[in-house]
Amino acid sequence: MITQDSVDIIFSYRDFGFLKNWLSKVIDAEKFSCGDINIIFTSDNYLLELNRKFLQHDYYTDVLSFDYSHDNLINGDIFISVDRVKENSGVYNVDYYTELDRVILHGVLHLIGYTDSRPDEKLIMQQKENAYLQIR
Repeated sequence: MITQDSVDIIFSYRDFGFLKNWLSKVIDAEKFSCGDINIIFTSDNYLLELNRKFLQHDYYTDVLSFDYSHDNLINGDIFISVDRVKENSGVYNVDYYTELDRVILHGVLHLIGYTDSRPDEKLIMQQKENAYLQIR
């Protein structure tokens, strides 16, 4: 089950039924099963504190994924900074909801097992994001 929540802000995805359906298609296409995925919308400051606490990174980020998956069952928490998404949509000159969808998808791809530490891994994730954004 895919759920949404917010911490320290008031925010709700505009059409959560659409989002759940799309993410379920992505997970199925990757040959995984959807377990419990919590998408939590928050502020820059809240996500910065999580980044410091859990990853020892002292910088803003748009998404943090906490993976609780086992075998092919995808479970996890995906924290999204709506502040960072808004800023990045302007920087990259893309629609806010397109950027939000990309960031949420990025979090799901991490739960599936994709990483982006190296340039080749980052390229694979970007290709996956672009392909799955086309099937929304």
